[in-house]
Amino acid sequence: MRRVVVLLAVLCVCDGVKFGQLCGGNSDNSRRGSDSWGQGHYGAGRGTRDHKGLDIVCSDGSVVYAPFDVTLNRKVIVYTDPAKAAINNGINLSGGGLCFKLFYIQPDRTSGSVRKGERIGVMLPMQSVYPGITSHVHVQMCDRSDPTPYF
Repeated sequence: MRRVVVLLAVLCVCDGVKFGQLCGGNSDNSRRGSDSWGQGHYGAGRGTRDHKGLDIVCSDGSVVYAPFDVTLNRKVIVYTDPAKAAINNGINLSGGGLCFKLFYIQPDRTSGSVRKGERIGVMLPMQSVYPGITSHVHVQMCDRSDPTPYF
């Protein structure tokens, strides 16, 4: 009888990946805390569901930057509710071994590659839909896992 031994080494290129600055005016990626609309941490209650992202503070109209070298994969539509049309854009990105989405931004373009720190879009007018909320970019991993360790 012949024995075959197969060794498999798996290297996750996402180990050690950290998000650089996402939003102009928030160089340390401060997170949305508690406000009259809820909380911005992963797993926060949203009625009958849990928040599947992490909210990074970003003032309406601010420039949004690539957090590391990324590929722009496609535009994301956030809501089906026409009352939220003013903030109904985002983008799907990949890089550093990660796949993630950024909600509430108007992307400059939706394909190609962008280097860390380059502009990828502008924060949409969140206050027009949710008056009094802490305006923010919502970061959601494509597999809906917790993005917090990358910040």
